[in-house]
Amino acid sequence: MSKNGILITNKPVGMSSFQMCSKVKRELGEKKVGHIGTLDPLASGVLPVLVGKATKFSEFLVEHDKEYIAEIQLGKKTETGDSEGEVIEEKEVGNYSENEITDVLNSFLGDSMQIPPMYSALKLNGKKLYELAREGKTVERKARPIHIDSISLLSYDKNQYIIKFIVNCSRGTYIRVLAEDIAEKLGTCGFMKSLIRTRVGNYKLEDENKFIDIENILDVKRIDVNLDTLNKVLNGVRVKWEAEDMLVKIYVDNEFKGIGHIRNNILKRKIMLD
Repeated sequence: MSKNGILITNKPVGMSSFQMCSKVKRELGEKKVGHIGTLDPLASGVLPVLVGKATKFSEFLVEHDKEYIAEIQLGKKTETGDSEGEVIEEKEVGNYSENEITDVLNSFLGDSMQIPPMYSALKLNGKKLYELAREGKTVERKARPIHIDSISLLSYDKNQYIIKFIVNCSRGTYIRVLAEDIAEKLGTCGFMKSLIRTRVGNYKLEDENKFIDIENILDVKRIDVNLDTLNKVLNGVRVKWEAEDMLVKIYVDNEFKGIGHIRNNILKRKIMLD
């Protein structure tokens, strides 16, 4: 198996994304490994791991939308927004019908602004927010645009006050914040009890252990050039190539050499393997 590409992993609960990458590194004997979309230790599910030269492609893969299955525990709020934090507030839970919960879920469809949680890996002056939070500090965070493409109720346990739902959302959406906001809109409080990521872009949970070779990572047009043209591109020489502006996969003698871009009918290098 080529060691340049993406391995679709199913990260278990209790393991960090970094630890999952270390595991892949050991198993494949590859030094360069990275991941797409961090998953907290509390969460499980799809974690695409970039292996070898595929780590160069991360800039093209960060905008993927995602799908999650989450549970909300109603009636309690925690300092972290999930089950790992201490309970800091308790409220009564109403006698909600599934239709009422569905209406609240649907109210989050489309574009909105969301304030990132303090317990997140976002950085302020080089320090991660969760590090500041652990020091008992709270800083102002700017709201960021998010998009909820679909959200559906899967079940509601009226005895345990647990909502289970599935959501398709944009990059940068914090499900723990969404869980708190859903609970608040129902007139109570809540926290994210569990989280499973079932999809990142086109990579799904059922693709676990699937390896996507580096040349198949990006779905862009292929162009074939000769060695002389490739060397010109590698050396920054302006190569005329009449086509619309786009990214392209560059091949020489049927061998994938990297990603280029055509702009104003000029072919330039973007990310090359060598």
